Amino acid sequence: MPLDTSSYSLALLRLDGRRWNELRRIHAVISSQPAADGSSYLEMGNTKVICTVTGPSEQKRTGPQQPTGPTASARIDVEVSVAGFSSVDRKKRSRTDKRTAEMQHILVSALSDIVHTHLYPHSTILISLHVLSLDGGLLAALINASTLALVDAGIPMSDYLVACTTGSTVNNASSRAVPARQTIPGIRSMANEVDDPLLDLNGLEEQDLPFVTVATVGSEKGRVAVCFSETRMMAERLEEMLAVGVDGCQMIRKVLDASVKAHGRRMLDDT
Repeated sequence: MPLDTSSYSLALLRLDGRRWNELRRIHAVISSQPAADGSSYLEMGNTKVICTVTGPSEQKRTGPQQPTGPTASARIDVEVSVAGFSSVDRKKRSRTDKRTAEMQHILVSALSDIVHTHLYPHSTILISLHVLSLDGGLLAALINASTLALVDAGIPMSDYLVACTTGSTVNNASSRAVPARQTIPGIRSMANEVDDPLLDLNGLEEQDLPFVTVATVGSEKGRVAVCFSETRMMAERLEEMLAVGVDGCQMIRKVLDASVKAHGRRMLDDT
């Protein structure tokens, strides 16, 4: 059933009660798995992810001779597994699934740019991600959980890598225009408000709206490290969606930073 966005312009609220620029509830826990070198548990709305980091550990010497010298940096491996009970359709994805492999590649590429791999030559850093519940923003949740787990493992990074999703209702609203709405006083000004991109989409919104996942590095706007879209969208809307996504990343960065600092205070209190 397609998502009805006509109520967005009337109430200026989304189906879950949020405004266009509001995030879902975020709950982050560091050191959720004491046996791992680094671990985290992250909830973004109803999307729940567990991440564990193993290493840096010595690489297994298989195949051709490993490079030596300045280029002998650590290799980052990412494994993503989605539980069969994570979504309504209860479909378990294999590790050879195309979308899973694509997300793994994006994670490896993005994390390799911020992790100081040159400090661990001839070693491997394994990041294992387990999706327990899926309700939109999967790639963003994987990126954020990986960042927290790497911080817990004590692996040096240049800064936080944080991500969120942003979508647009313009593609849908333009094709479902209702003439009666124009007769309501003030409805035109409210309709302009809904044209703003939506921040942090849930699963129902992602099924019907064009969206993009944005990840940034650093504070105060930061640098865009990931811009990934799985749907078609209007090119003229991309700039506005990126602006909203970058602002959302800064809000998420504050939440993750507060979680890291709270974990540090607990460790100091225990000593």
